[in-house]
Amino acid sequence: MRDEYRADLLQVNRLLVSMADAVRSAMIRSTKALLTADQTEAEEVVARDAEVNALYRLVEDKVYDLCARQAPVASDLRVVLTALHLATDLERMGDLADHVAKTALRRLPEVAVPALLTETFEQMGLVADRIAGKISRAISNLDVVAAGQLDRDDDEMDRLHTSLFETMFGPKWTESTQAAVDTALLGRFYERYADHAVNAGRHVVFLVTGEAFDTAQA
Repeated sequence: MRDEYRADLLQVNRLLVSMADAVRSAMIRSTKALLTADQTEAEEVVARDAEVNALYRLVEDKVYDLCARQAPVASDLRVVLTALHLATDLERMGDLADHVAKTALRRLPEVAVPALLTETFEQMGLVADRIAGKISRAISNLDVVAAGQLDRDDDEMDRLHTSLFETMFGPKWTESTQAAVDTALLGRFYERYADHAVNAGRHVVFLVTGEAFDTAQA
């Protein structure tokens, strides 16, 4: 019975790693679509969001099944419930990448990002990719070091988010109201993507140590 239980937990972990890799790829492709008005990339992200949702449902079903069949307690229960929390944050990261891709599609054939903010969104995309890579590694290897670094990465995303609004309210901003709304929403999508990754990292720390992650140590 314990061997079967461990095999089930390994399957859940593999599903979570697949989710993490998928949402990382989605944001990479969404950023490319956003900055280059690449319709093919954007449509691919939108189409594949259903795969992330399907992985989430598989994790959810597996967790419920484990609870019903194994009645886990103590540390085992922590593992099972943490997996569900991780899946929720990863699914939301996939949704946010999907929002970026849909914004790119709405503005075709134009590029949705004003030229004044191209570099800022390039940097936001790079930070998002670095964060997503660390989440994948943290889940795959139960790497608390990678998970613990995410707050600093999130601080960098927050700085970029702030600089975006500074540009929008600065003297060089001459874009339309539509562009301002798109820009504000896009910035929020990237900022929230990072926030959910930080949440996922804290779940990994809790999973490994049984203790809440102390942000003062980040």
